Amino acid sequence: MCYKEQQFCFNTKNCGILSDEIAKMGTNSMKIILGSDHRGKRIQDWILKHHLFQQNEVFVIDQHCTDSIDYPDVAARVAFEVGSGIFDRGILICGTGIGMCVVANKFPGVRAAPCHNEVAAELSRRHNDANILCLAGDLLGERSSLVIVEKWLATPFDNGRHIDRLEKIKNLEHQNYSAPITIECLEKNSSENIMSESNISVPKKTVSGVA
Repeated sequence: MCYKEQQFCFNTKNCGILSDEIAKMGTNSMKIILGSDHRGKRIQDWILKHHLFQQNEVFVIDQHCTDSIDYPDVAARVAFEVGSGIFDRGILICGTGIGMCVVANKFPGVRAAPCHNEVAAELSRRHNDANILCLAGDLLGERSSLVIVEKWLATPFDNGRHIDRLEKIKNLEHQNYSAPITIECLEKNSSENIMSESNISVPKKTVSGVA
């Protein structure tokens, strides 16, 4: 995998044009990891330029060593880091946000949501406790992408009735994944199938009562 990691540490003295709502989060910092393919780099650079993260630590998976980047490689790395608890949240950007989201949700502990507007971003946090935001580099404007990211970072999880539903999701993960995903698996398979049978135990499907 051709990538390098960049670390950014923003503080309130360097905040950009959309910082008021995020400031309400208080001083508790989060570790956030960003990644994009070639179609999402414009929005990723725009987000970083406007310093939305303030006191949070931000790491960027920079894979732009070639003109074309396979989104599964980027999404897998970010999803592994978030699902493992190494990072609190992640942001993934590709052409539509869909491909990144599909890959990220293959990883236990990940709740990735493709959000194309501020309302979806807020509800993904309040109802689903989404920990990875997936954005559409080809469909979103620069200003709208900033609004979505700001809303997503600032919105807390509502708890309440949603806790039981998230527990059901965790139970499904335990049923369907019998072996942990390791960073060694990702590095070995980045140019192949990142979800090979050697890494993930896939339950057998039953057809007409016969397994």
